[in-house]
Amino acid sequence: MKKPYFPLFVDLSEKKVYVIGAGTIAKRRIRSLIDFTDHLTVVAPEVNPELNTLEQEGRIAILRKKFELKDIVDADLVIAATNDHTLNNDIYEYCIGENILVNVCNDKQKCDFYFPGLAMTDQVVVGVTANGTNHKMAKKVVEKIREMLGECL
Repeated sequence: MKKPYFPLFVDLSEKKVYVIGAGTIAKRRIRSLIDFTDHLTVVAPEVNPELNTLEQEGRIAILRKKFELKDIVDADLVIAATNDHTLNNDIYEYCIGENILVNVCNDKQKCDFYFPGLAMTDQVVVGVTANGTNHKMAKKVVEKIREMLGECL
């Protein structure tokens, strides 16, 4: 039996974070990360208006191009969120070889970390995961925590 993931809070403010892809899952990951880093780069040939707006606000950078491994040579953390399983695997193999933390969105066996459900206020951040297995339960727990945090304010 695999051990559960350890909940670790990390300062990403100066870390270089890359999200490869700009689909639905990539957008969710970007929304989760954007408040935690000043160096978030999206690599995708095309992006939607929401990501364009974030770029215009200076909150993310976008490389509008087909991904190449050289794009992440200076990365600290990479999210592979494309619909191309071969490309996601290539990203994973590169990151493992370079000791870059990686999350392959469509393969939990290729994830150094999971994305928690987040409940946040200005002074409190709570992350919840069900070890990547029961997303509905984790979501319910996050909703309850958000209610509790709202009561504390």
